[in-house]
Amino acid sequence: MLSEKEYSVRLAEARSYLVERVTEPPELGVVLGSGLGAFADFVEEKVVIAYKDIPHFPISTVEGHAGQLVFGKVQGRSVVVMQGRFHYYEGYIMQEVTFPIRIMQVLGVTGLIVTNAAGGINSAFRAGDLVLIKDHLNLMGDNPLRGANLTNLGPRFPDLSEGYNLEWRQKALAIAEELGINPQEGVYVAVSGPNYETPAEIRYLRTIGADMVGMSTVPEVIVANHGGMRVLGISCVTNMAAGILGQKLSHVEVMETAERVEKQFVQFVKTLVGVL
Repeated sequence: MLSEKEYSVRLAEARSYLVERVTEPPELGVVLGSGLGAFADFVEEKVVIAYKDIPHFPISTVEGHAGQLVFGKVQGRSVVVMQGRFHYYEGYIMQEVTFPIRIMQVLGVTGLIVTNAAGGINSAFRAGDLVLIKDHLNLMGDNPLRGANLTNLGPRFPDLSEGYNLEWRQKALAIAEELGINPQEGVYVAVSGPNYETPAEIRYLRTIGADMVGMSTVPEVIVANHGGMRVLGISCVTNMAAGILGQKLSHVEVMETAERVEKQFVQFVKTLVGVL
């Protein structure tokens, strides 16, 4: 775990690097999950910066994650898009997994749209569904706020009773209906991965209230809330979880399903950016 001083220095150096290259500070952040990176292609007036070039930034190692920040305009709003994220299972500590969210915070971002590819647990869901996250369960065995609190960034004990902003969710549900997307909400559970869950684990997760399962998002949402951001979460159900349909699971299926719903997903997020 990084010390408070070391973390603050890394944050300041990364921020300084980005401020020199971006003319207009972003107000909204977007995190794109596996296979959902096409949204970044629709950013206008873009400035693209590879993760590997940003001081202290981790490097994304997962297929379907381009590994770059895209600054620019969507629907007239100044945004920063994370085209590829970092996962706990890649070996990064939680401070590294959530470092980009802290960077967004110190650049002035006040709202975050976070997306992911998830396994469907709720039997009412189907592969290809876009589901708004209404709450989450953190079963990753770690928390990004563990250790010394950075009091200049947020409180020691942040409130997560509305971790996913209710007003934004209501707007998103209405927009989904307008676009012909079945308006759905669910509880997302985060596990450490990288293996897919066993059928017994899925039965357990359903019992404790999970509707979809994945290996990301929750650390980012915790840090965003700690930093005072409003958050909207969207899961793309790319497969039904283990034991539900009796099929084998693979990342190839995740990517194929994400590609199939890509156009609908992009239109949904573009519309959201204009109204949130």
